[in-house]
Amino acid sequence: MGSLKKNGGAILSRIATNDHHGENSEYFDGWKSYDKDPFHHSRNPCGIIQMGLAENQLCLELIEGWIKDNPKASICTPEGVGQFGDIAIFQDYHGLKEFRQAIAHFMGKARGGRVTFDPERIVMSGGATGANETIMFCLADPGDVFLVPSPYYAAFDRDLRWRTGVEIIPVHCYSSNSFKLTVEAVEWAYKKAQESNKKVKGLILTNPSNPLGTMLDKDTLKNLVRFVTRKNIHLVVDEIYAGTVFAGENFVSVAEVVNNVDSYEVNVDLIHIVYSLSKDMGLPGFRVGIIYSYNDLVVSCARKMSSFGLVSSQTQLMLASMLSDDRFVEIFLTENSRRLKIRHEDYTSGLKKAGITCLTSNAGLFVWMDLRHLLRDRNSFESEIELWHIIIDKVKLNVSPGSSFHCTEPGWFRACFANMDDDTLHAALRRIQAFVSKNHKIVENSSDSDQIVQSNNVKKQKWKQSNLRLSFRRLYEDGLSSPGIMSPRSPLLRT
Repeated sequence: MGSLKKNGGAILSRIATNDHHGENSEYFDGWKSYDKDPFHHSRNPCGIIQMGLAENQLCLELIEGWIKDNPKASICTPEGVGQFGDIAIFQDYHGLKEFRQAIAHFMGKARGGRVTFDPERIVMSGGATGANETIMFCLADPGDVFLVPSPYYAAFDRDLRWRTGVEIIPVHCYSSNSFKLTVEAVEWAYKKAQESNKKVKGLILTNPSNPLGTMLDKDTLKNLVRFVTRKNIHLVVDEIYAGTVFAGENFVSVAEVVNNVDSYEVNVDLIHIVYSLSKDMGLPGFRVGIIYSYNDLVVSCARKMSSFGLVSSQTQLMLASMLSDDRFVEIFLTENSRRLKIRHEDYTSGLKKAGITCLTSNAGLFVWMDLRHLLRDRNSFESEIELWHIIIDKVKLNVSPGSSFHCTEPGWFRACFANMDDDTLHAALRRIQAFVSKNHKIVENSSDSDQIVQSNNVKKQKWKQSNLRLSFRRLYEDGLSSPGIMSPRSPLLRT
C-alpha cells in the first residue's frame, strides 16, 4: 500500500494527471476559500460572500409555486406516482419526445419568438459543461485548435480541453473598444495560428458574453458566419445566457442570423448552438445541457455520445410539463428580466458610491468591474493577484480576477450579483464601500501634509491614487492588523 501511495501517479492516465483541468487558478481558488468560510447572516456574519458563482436565484420561488400547482408533473407525488413505472425504466438517449419538444419551444420563447427550433435536432447532455465537451469531441481531434475570444469563461480550459486534447487560442479583445469582438481580430488570430502550423477547426463564442455581460450585434454575427463559411471551420455559439437580457437591444441568436443570411454566405453544417437551463431558469442542479446542430452527422454523433451524460427521465418529465406551460414561461421570462435589471442597477449604483465603475452591460448574472485604479502597478498581473488576495482574504468577498478569464489587461474583475438575497448583496456593498473609503482616509492621514494640501487638484488626485495602490499592498502584507485600520468585517456587525 505504501508504494502505491508513493508512486500512485505512475499508474494513472495522462488525462488523470495532467493540469489541463484548470483547477489551479484563482477562479477555483476563490470557491475553495468560500467553502472553508461561507458567509451566513446569523451563523457566520464575518464569512466570505460568494460573488464568484454565476447562479440565478432571483426567481426560484416562481418555479416552486408552479411545482406546487402542478403535482402531476412529478413522479414523486401521490398525484404523479402513477407514471413511475413508465419513467423509471430505460429511456432511449434521444430523450423523451415531449421533453425535446418543450425544450425547443422554450428556446424559441427565450429568444423572443423570432426563431424556431426543430426538436429532432435537440441533443441532451449533462449541463453546458458536458455539451461543450461533447461538441468538441464531435468536431476536433487532439491537437486541433479552436479560437475563443478573450476574456472568456474561466472553465472553458476544463470543458473544451481537458479530456479532448483540443487546444485554445485566444482572440484578444481590449477595453479600448469595450472588449468588442471584431472579425478583424478573429482573422488575425486565425492567421497567427496557421503560421504556427496549427489546424484551426473552429471558433467558439459565448453570447451573451461571460464574463462581460455584453451581446454580439446582428452585423457582427453575420460577418462571423460568413468568416467561418469562407474558412470552412465550425462556429459554436454558447447561448446559455440568452434569457438573461435585462436592458437594451433584443438578444440575437445565431439561429436568427442563419435564417437571414443568403444561402451562399452560410454553410449551415458548420453552425452549432450550446444551451442549458442553468442560467435562464436558475436550474444548474438539474444538469440540463443541450446541443443544437444544423449538421445531421453532428446530431447523430452527439446523440451517441449523450449516453455518457443523459438528463434523468424524472427531470425530463417535470420540465416537459413546465416548459410547455406558455403562460408560466412568459411570466417567468418577463419577471426574471425585470429582477435582473433591478439587481444589476442596485449593485452597480452601490459600486459607484465607492468610486468603482463597470463595463456597460445588459445581460448575464455578473458585472465586469474596473479596479485598475486600485492596483499597485497598473501594468502588472502580479498586482492584480495581490489585490485579489486582499479582497478575498480581508474584505471577505469572492470575486474573480480578470486573469482567470485570460483578460490581457490587469485590473478587471468579475462579480456575480444574482446568487444571493438583497441583504447579502447590500452587506457586500457595505464591505466594498467601507474598505475603499477607509483606505482613502488612511492615505491622507499617513501622508506628508505638504503633498496633501497641493492647490493643483489634478496633482492631488494622482498622488492619492498612487498612494492608495501602495496602501493596498501594505494592507495585504500587514494582514489588516494595524490599530488604525478598520476591519472589513465591522460593516456587517450593524446588519
